[in-house]
Amino acid sequence: MSKIGKKVIAIPAWVEIQINGSTVIVKGPKGQLTHTFAKGVNVKVEWTEAITSVDTEEQRNLWGLSRTLLNNMIEGVTKWYEKKLLIMGVGYAVKMEGKKFVFSLGFSHKINFDIPQSIEAKVEQDAKGNYVITLNGIDKQYLGEYAAKVKALKTPEPYKGKGIRYFDEYIKLKPGKAAKK
Repeated sequence: MSKIGKKVIAIPAWVEIQINGSTVIVKGPKGQLTHTFAKGVNVKVEWTEAITSVDTEEQRNLWGLSRTLLNNMIEGVTKWYEKKLLIMGVGYAVKMEGKKFVFSLGFSHKINFDIPQSIEAKVEQDAKGNYVITLNGIDKQYLGEYAAKVKALKTPEPYKGKGIRYFDEYIKLKPGKAAKK
């Protein structure tokens, strides 16, 4: 029995849910999200609650997933999801030029990286001089994928920790050659 799938999702008053077969459209003050659920996953809206269920035993593994996806859609259209990235390293920098980032990450060239229309971005500098990128969006999955692509431009190296990391990520640094003696 799915413990997550059985939970009822509370729908705020300013959120509207439309169900067309297996496609669910969620509209709210921040925007609109659409998702097509797998066959056998049922979504019902009763008053101010949404309930998910499955048809057969084989689809039981999709029950909790579908409930979580629907809950993330409802939360996304009511408030932003946020991801913060920290750029650490001497000479590492980022600027926003229009709707794209321009990274300087120690390569021989600058890297241009487009920002999608559905994501809002902001670049700040903290007290230590490191750059902080704040990404906001209504689609949790898409925002996470985009943040992972930005992080993959220069993953943190294990000796000095230079690179792009999530703001709350901890990198365990290795001792260098001098520590072995």
